Amino acid sequence: MSASPSSGPTRRLALYALAVCVLSVAAAVVSFVQGSWLGVVWVLLAGLSSNMTWYYARRGRVRDRAGSVTG
Repeated sequence: MSASPSSGPTRRLALYALAVCVLSVAAAVVSFVQGSWLGVVWVLLAGLSSNMTWYYARRGRVRDRAGSVTG
């Protein structure tokens, strides 16, 4: 059981965003190896999902810290 119930969804979203980031990087590599410029779109998606991962991971840590101080 986690320290605060609200940290569960944020950690899950961070993991989903990380999975999207890893898969989009792999798709970009495959796309560039095949000679397609569509890989640029995959790189942009990887950047967006990377930022989402950091945001949700930090948000979860802040909520855990706030829950442990007040709880």
